[in-house]
Amino acid sequence: MVWQNLLLRILLSGGIVVAASEVAKRNSLLGALLISLPLASIMTLVWLYHDTGDAERIAVFSNEVLWLVLPSLVLFIALPLLLARGMDFWPALWISMSMTAGCYAVGISIANKVFASA
Repeated sequence: MVWQNLLLRILLSGGIVVAASEVAKRNSLLGALLISLPLASIMTLVWLYHDTGDAERIAVFSNEVLWLVLPSLVLFIALPLLLARGMDFWPALWISMSMTAGCYAVGISIANKVFASA
């Protein structure tokens, strides 16, 4: 039963990514809309609640997600700017990912301070 549950989760999560990339080939705005929806977060909230039944844990988790969504935006700001300036895709992606990782480190540090004082 546990393996079936995990397999369902993997297939559903992977299916969303595949669907978004296939839709984006035909309509980039619709593909962007699909992938920008917090489907992974919602699925995680549902699975976490299903597995634990702990609403308090869900509240803490969703608050932590909020603090970590902000650094992820750096990727979507930096990447198009670097590409628009003529940088090749792979270096632009790596630089954007590195900047995002740095912002995550800062975001995690801030979140730890906020949640430690709460």
